[in-house]
Amino acid sequence: MKKFLSFCVVLLLCGQTVLAAEPNVAAQGAALIDGETGRLLWGKNAESPMEMASTTKIMTAILVLEKADPKEVVTISANAAKQPDVQMGLKEGEQWYVGDLLRAMMLKSYNDAAVALAEHVSGSVEAFCMEMTAKAASIGATDTVFGSPNGLDSHLTREQHHSTPLDMGIITAYALQNPVFREIAVLPSHTFADVSGKKVHTAVNTDRFLQMYAGALGVKTGYTNKAGHCFVGAAEQEDMILVSVVLASGWGNTGKEAKWTDTKKLMDYGFATYEKQEIAQAGEIMGEIAVTRSPVKKITAGLAEGYSGVFSEDEVSRLQWQAELPETLEAPIEQGEQIGTATLELDGETIVEIPLTAQTAAPAYTLSQQYRRLLSVWFDWIEFLPEM
Repeated sequence: MKKFLSFCVVLLLCGQTVLAAEPNVAAQGAALIDGETGRLLWGKNAESPMEMASTTKIMTAILVLEKADPKEVVTISANAAKQPDVQMGLKEGEQWYVGDLLRAMMLKSYNDAAVALAEHVSGSVEAFCMEMTAKAASIGATDTVFGSPNGLDSHLTREQHHSTPLDMGIITAYALQNPVFREIAVLPSHTFADVSGKKVHTAVNTDRFLQMYAGALGVKTGYTNKAGHCFVGAAEQEDMILVSVVLASGWGNTGKEAKWTDTKKLMDYGFATYEKQEIAQAGEIMGEIAVTRSPVKKITAGLAEGYSGVFSEDEVSRLQWQAELPETLEAPIEQGEQIGTATLELDGETIVEIPLTAQTAAPAYTLSQQYRRLLSVWFDWIEFLPEM
């Protein structure tokens, strides 16, 4: 059995650490997320289950984008048509295109459009919600349950419909990987007609964040009597995407304004504190290994690829590489062959794992080389025989 050595490489911070004041938000639950990896950067009750109102529609949009063609025709059911405000005013039997209903749902938060899309994709609201929950779990949002596709929760318990600030950030980070989702989220408005061309509708984006913050990408507002005012936002500056989540920022006009103030505080803190940093380059050496049955006595192990991530300067000073490598390897070994694994850790938490590869080749002894080695060993043995 091979024995493994663990090499620890500490990353030293050069320069002075600048600490921004942590945000003080009104929201009962909040999270700031790295929009590329979904890593939690800052949180307040970030892993507490809470109602999330119409921010639910982010996951509805994900499933629609992944499971339906925008040109598919949706026939409106009686159930979809009877959904309460905010509604588009859909009527039973009308036919609309998937892409148009999706944009209307995201821009104006229409509850009837969300139900119509859910029924079209999965056959029923119940089946669609099961798929929403399963999809959330598959992308790392493990404490999220969907009981409705539009976020209306008066008929549901928290156990039947909830998420956490962290999970909503993970879900949104995933959604932002889809270019169509990103295009929809920043639309100022969308004008469209039903299949017959006789009924025309315009949906205007209600997301104030798009006008109030540099680099804003949307994403979705929400409100119910249970959830209070909620907002999931995203912004991009200098190749770094941050996702902010505020749940239950308050009720009434105070809460309505607080969700925007909370979001700005989170984003200001994030862009002042974190930046995209190159942590390691491809080929960076993480250790060396002795080689047997080869004229090459040792080889170095280097990262198969580089790594860049969003970190504060203080976090960079606490990053460590752990490299798992065998004590010895038997030739032949090809250059570029995987020979171990490097794990980047922050305070014991795994950030990323990257294969370690041989930076040079180590060929096995040729037949003539093996003969010469045997002869060398034999002559050495003869030399030390006692005289007769």
